[in-house]
Amino acid sequence: MPSQTPPALKRRIPKVRDLAPLMQFKKPELGAAARLRRASTIWDLRDQAKRRTPTAPFDYTDGAAEAEITLQRARGAFLDLEFRPGILRNVETVDPSVSVLGQSSAQPFGIAPTGFTRMMQSEGEYAGSRAAEAAGIPYTLSTMGTASIEDVAAAAPQGRNWFQLYLWTDRDRSMELISRAAKAGNDTLMVTVDTAVAGSRLRDVRNGLTIPPALTAKTVLDASYRPAWWFNFLTHEPLAFASLSRYSGTVADLINSMFDPTLTYEDLDWLREVWKGNLVVKGIQTVDDAKKAVDHGVDGIVLSNHGGRQLDRAPIPLHLLPDVAAALKGKTNIMLDTGIMSGGDIVAALALGADFTLIGRAYLYGLMAGGRAGVDRTIEILSKETARTMQLLGVNRVEDLNPDHVRLL
Repeated sequence: MPSQTPPALKRRIPKVRDLAPLMQFKKPELGAAARLRRASTIWDLRDQAKRRTPTAPFDYTDGAAEAEITLQRARGAFLDLEFRPGILRNVETVDPSVSVLGQSSAQPFGIAPTGFTRMMQSEGEYAGSRAAEAAGIPYTLSTMGTASIEDVAAAAPQGRNWFQLYLWTDRDRSMELISRAAKAGNDTLMVTVDTAVAGSRLRDVRNGLTIPPALTAKTVLDASYRPAWWFNFLTHEPLAFASLSRYSGTVADLINSMFDPTLTYEDLDWLREVWKGNLVVKGIQTVDDAKKAVDHGVDGIVLSNHGGRQLDRAPIPLHLLPDVAAALKGKTNIMLDTGIMSGGDIVAALALGADFTLIGRAYLYGLMAGGRAGVDRTIEILSKETARTMQLLGVNRVEDLNPDHVRLL
């Protein structure tokens, strides 16, 4: 006996009343706010940033040293891991807040120091510090920033502002910066120690990047389809390093001429004496150096290879993290940067032993995509991804994360 066709599968002419609920045409959303809302990941913001930013500034942010092997490996380390979730946990609510260097942060990440930030987008450090203030997370101003210590403090008076220091051969000028940072209310000094000489950033060389950016035939052509960036560049205060004397030339020339290649642990002892707040060393790349830094009285370390921008084929912070965490056993705050592009990356670092993480490129992609609103979107994306990853792992608090939640493949 042949089977009968179920009524639901019989062909029929659709009725208007059936079609009406399906015909919900949305009004097109235009403008920067709508564009940023369409960005679901940091990679989406990167795509928007690339379309809106001239090649040289974008590559300054996006690129790394030499063959860029370090940066590729750092991002690959986060991809090449496996989460191990727990099930049947009540994860209706999660608390992503952490305590870092004696104060609370609403999220387990802060904004890393980035140089010459107003070159990427005219709001620069002001956008970063204000977005961090609104989100309740720390913001770190770079020695090579394009807004002064005092101006950033005034722009985000309720924010938690940190200052990143490159020690110069001229110690008096270094001391002046240290004093200004303390007077402006910065509670943490982050000294970077991986820049004895400048790394070879070949994208910058090939793009002919100088400071300030030069108007050449190539850059004018590049500007023709990125007019908003050039309008902002030409109608705002000229770009300059706010903590340095006005300088023209390449970043590498500046580093090689002004920064001190003779630094030793004795200089760290000197900093510990003159700086009364939290002292953090950024650029730790071995277990031995992590232990030595703690022995010299630092309050925190940042496992970092400078975003792959100094030594190519340098150690990968995520790979180094478990050994450092085991060696230090809670003796100091362990922070990590390089390669972080998602909330899942942040959660993985926390599970493997980091107390806190720092975002650099991820923040700058948002900045280039949409100024302050773009930085807000970066923080929103990472915050949502962090919370969702915690829930799917079956944890309510950051302190519940542990190495059992992650397996490095």
